[in-house]
Amino acid sequence: MSIDTVLALIGFAFVMSVSPGPGNFLLLASGVNFGYRRSLPLVFGISLGFLTMVFVLGIGLGEILRQVPEVLVALRLICGAYVFYLAWKIAHIRSLGSGAGPAVDEPIGFTQAALFQLVNPKAWAVALILGVSYTDPDNYLTSLIILIAVFAVVNIPTISIWAISGQALRRLLSSDRRLRFFNLFMALLLVGTMVPVLAGVYTF
Repeated sequence: MSIDTVLALIGFAFVMSVSPGPGNFLLLASGVNFGYRRSLPLVFGISLGFLTMVFVLGIGLGEILRQVPEVLVALRLICGAYVFYLAWKIAHIRSLGSGAGPAVDEPIGFTQAALFQLVNPKAWAVALILGVSYTDPDNYLTSLIILIAVFAVVNIPTISIWAISGQALRRLLSSDRRLRFFNLFMALLLVGTMVPVLAGVYTF
C-alpha cells in the first residue's frame, strides 16, 4: 500500500468515523447518561465490531451478498429490529447514570456494541467501500490487514469524541425533564437512520 493511499485512507477514516451515524448517536447518548469511562466498552465494541466486519467482507462475504440478495433483505429486517430495541433502551433512561428498570441500568456493553455493527447500515456501507477502494489486488490480504490497522488507529480516538461530547453535556442535562427530552430525541434520531434501509433505498 503506497503512502498516498495510506494518507487518503486516514482522511477517509476520519471523515467516516466522526460523521453522524447510528453508532455515534449511541456514543453521544451513552456519554450523557453514563459518562465517558463507562462508555469505553461501547467505544471499543463499536470499533472492533466494525473492523471485524471489514475483514469478513474483505475475504468474501460481500460477494455472497451480491449473489444472494435475500440475505441482504434479511439483514435489513434484523437491522431495523435491533436498532428499534436500542432506541427503546435509550428512550427509557430516566436519570444520569441509571435507568428506569433492569434493561437500562447499565450502558451498552462491549458484546452488544460489536454485534450492533452487524446491523448498522453506515458500517456496512463504509466496510464495502474500504474493501473495494483501498486494497491492493496484487497484495490483497496484506493490504487488507494494513487497512484495518490504519482505520483502527484513526477510528477509536475519533468516535470517542462523541462520548466525550456527551459527558460534557451532562451538567446541562442534569434536569430529569431535559434528559428525558434528549434521550427521546436521540432515540428518534437512531430510528431515523433506519428509514432509508427499511424503505429499500439505502445503497450498500
